[in-house]
Parts: sequence; structure tokens; C-alpha cells
Amino acid sequence: MTTTTDRDDLLVPVPADADLAVRVRGLRKHYGETKACDGVDLDVVRGEVVALLGPNGAGKTTTTEILEGYRHRDGGEVSVLGVDPGKGDRHWRTRLGIVLQSANDLGDLTVEESLRHFAGYYPSPRGIDEVIEAVGLVEKRRTKGFDLSGGQRRRLDVALGIIGSPELLFLDEPTTGFDPEARREFWELIRSLRGLGTTILLTTHYLDEAEVLADRVAVISRGRVIACDVPARLGGRDESLATVSWREGDDPRTERTHEPTRFVQELSARLGGEIPSLAIHRPSLEDVYLSLIGDDHEDAS
Repeated sequence: MTTTTDRDDLLVPVPADADLAVRVRGLRKHYGETKACDGVDLDVVRGEVVALLGPNGAGKTTTTEILEGYRHRDGGEVSVLGVDPGKGDRHWRTRLGIVLQSANDLGDLTVEESLRHFAGYYPSPRGIDEVIEAVGLVEKRRTKGFDLSGGQRRRLDVALGIIGSPELLFLDEPTTGFDPEARREFWELIRSLRGLGTTILLTTHYLDEAEVLADRVAVISRGRVIACDVPARLGGRDESLATVSWREGDDPRTERTHEPTRFVQELSARLGGEIPSLAIHRPSLEDVYLSLIGDDHEDAS
């Protein structure tokens, strides 16, 4: 498979006067010969949700850990809420919310006790009752962490991430292990946080999650952001050909076109009305994503 990552027009810039929560230019982090970050450029505008997509080993985790201030970089410029995360102090950290991919601490405390404990670290925490209700743990507020199901524990992780009223929330694979209903309930929570003005940087392997939640999607491959745009336009998705398929007699037929509506109308007129087995396929976000990462996907699989 051939990657299309050399196209500069896949990186759509934000407006020059945008109020940025995150600004990254030329971020580099190497581990010996491995280039985890090899010139990452990324902007996150205040109040938006950005989904960071990429195969395992592409640089997502290293990038987010540097933004969170947990890992030092080898080079590049990074600003998070106006501060270099390598120099962020305690006050700066209280402005962030972080939900790691997995966390099993505080298991001997109840949901309510855990939140009260964490709330004490922040100058202006959200109300504990409000947070418990927001993450759907009202009936489990007196249940210890060790006794929660996987999905309930994930909700507690999110609750701990938002208790401090963060300006910027990092979510690392937040719905891993959720059943479909729990995932959709969690999506509503993210929408509500965005409605409150919280900026969110989300890493996920679920393409439908990125499409539903993200204002923009950034694809990272081999240590670089190779495309960034709104989901509907990512990688030229909005300009891609649609595939029309149908049957004529016993023969399956297909046609690729930029104007599927016009083509179907002409086809219907030619066939005298109904079109047997008609289907129209447009490239999905997954189709575009796999095309963008190309050989990187094959190397990671």
C-alpha cells in the first residue's frame, strides 16, 4: 500500500489569530535509533475537541506525555495553556485534567472518597455530587474502586480527571472496554464538557468515536502529524469519488463518480425506474485513515 503523506495540503492550518490551548512545532523525541516524535506540528484551539489517531508506535503516547509535562523532549517548541510543559509548575498542572489509559490506584476508597481526596488538590474543584452524576456513578458512589466493573472504573477515571475543572483535558483511549451503550453515554459526557468550554485532546483507536466527537482529527504516523482537518474533509475525503453499484440482469456493475446523484438519475431513466441492488459507497473515515498511514499500518499489524 502506498502512503499519501507527502501532500502538504493535508495539514490544514488554524486561523492565525486563533486562541490556542496547545501549540507544537517541530517536536522531537528519540529513544536511541527510534524516532518516537520526528517533527510533530500540532495546534489545538481553546474549546475544541481534537482526536489524535495513529497506529501503535506512531508517537501518540510520547506526544501527549510531553504535552502533559511527564516526559522531556529532545527538541522543538511546545506551549500548553501558554506554558512550556517542561517548566510547568503546580499551578499550571491544576489547569489540566488527565485520564490515563489505565489506572488502578485508590481501589480501597469509595467513588465519593476518591473524588474528595483529589478535589483537595485543586483551587476550584467541581462539586462532587455534580461530577458523580455527570459520569453516571450515582448508584455506585459508596462502592470501592476494587468492586467497580471495568466500565464503571473508567467512569471514575474520567471523574478524577474533571474534578479540578480543567481548562484542558487529556483523554487516552477513554472508552476501551466499554460496551456500545456505555460508549454512547460517555460520548454525551464529552459533549457536555465541550459545551462548558473544556478543551479536549483525545487519543482513540475507534474511528467512529473520533468522527462523532472531534472538531478536528490529527493523524500521526512515524512520529509526524501527516494530516489534520475536520473529519468530513480529512485526507480529501469530501472530494473522493463515490462508488455506485447495481445489477443489470445477472451482471454486477459499478461506477465511480463525483456526481452520484446525477448518475443514479440517469441510470434510473435508462433502466426504466427501479435500479436492482443499488448501493452508493463513499469513503469512510476508516478508509481515509488507512490510506493515509499506508505502510505504517502494515508495519504495526
